[in-house]
Amino acid sequence: MDPIWQRANPQLRNLAVYEPGKPIEETAREFGLQPEAIVKLASNENPLGPSAKVCEAMRVALADANYYPDGGGFYLTQALAAKLTMPPECIILGNGSNEIIEFIGHAFLGPEAEIVTSANAFVAYRLVASLFGARTVAVPDREYRFDLEGILNAITDRTRVIFVANPNNPTGTLVTQETIERFMANAPNDIVIVFDEAYFEYLDEPPDVLKFVRQERDLIVLRTFSKIHGLANLRLGYGVARPELIRILQKTREPFNTNGLAQAAAVAALADDAHQAETKRLTNEGREYFACEFAALGLRFVPSVANFVLVDVGNGKAVFEAMLRKGVIVRALGGYNLPEWVRISIGTMPQNEICISALREVLSA
Repeated sequence: MDPIWQRANPQLRNLAVYEPGKPIEETAREFGLQPEAIVKLASNENPLGPSAKVCEAMRVALADANYYPDGGGFYLTQALAAKLTMPPECIILGNGSNEIIEFIGHAFLGPEAEIVTSANAFVAYRLVASLFGARTVAVPDREYRFDLEGILNAITDRTRVIFVANPNNPTGTLVTQETIERFMANAPNDIVIVFDEAYFEYLDEPPDVLKFVRQERDLIVLRTFSKIHGLANLRLGYGVARPELIRILQKTREPFNTNGLAQAAAVAALADDAHQAETKRLTNEGREYFACEFAALGLRFVPSVANFVLVDVGNGKAVFEAMLRKGVIVRALGGYNLPEWVRISIGTMPQNEICISALREVLSA
């Protein structure tokens, strides 16, 4: 081991590095394919991209690229406050909602702390916990869904934060309002509870978790512009919590953490209901198509409410690699302890059809 590791924080030695979905450009270089021929259904991105209104807002904002952005994101915060009917002081912006997970780590985690989450939850929670030397208590799912009763039973005197992804990535499952109500009625008041709602806008009847923020509970709701708004490249998310909790998180935030282009794009995206509706329509259509095709192929899958589907293909890594050679990028889930499964994001219908055709060929081979 290089001696530099002896001087680095010890928790970094065994810290896993987050593995994002394979980029189109890298796949093209590796397999000698044309980038435009590759179908990427690996990272739960919006296949429609940003709306025309968003692109125009960014073009206008480019004229001020020589200035630092508004560090507090005044106009975006005001727009979010109006959309959510929450005071602006209840909102914090992040360089993606992932950055707000890191704010939470700075504020509440350390070597004596624990987080509690699901065994199949978004891997960023345990990575951030490890970064701050905290321990992750992973509770088994119940039918690929967060077991909130099991999470309550896993709380100890070292528990500082509970992470609940709803809908969950990578399973695509949802915890109902009734289950959340029972959970919140029994959750201790001295633990920060985080509901990660990155896929909130895809739901027909979303649970109301903001009600607990209004009740002054120590609860943080995370949302993002990366999914239905199509702004993943710009890295912008936000958190909603009671004002005093937001003030603590603001202490951990770097100045100018969200750029001006992203803020302008997000303001325009919030107001573009038509683009969100079309994205949701396309997602619903693609999700039904995948469900029918997986059933026809005799594949077990988890019914999803998000913009992706988890499907058991027997050997996720082998299928992922074989699909790559055909120019289709999906997501293998060995890092989530789901080695038999792949996660397939929903694309346009032509992209979905290409994916199923490639998958059929791979499985028959």
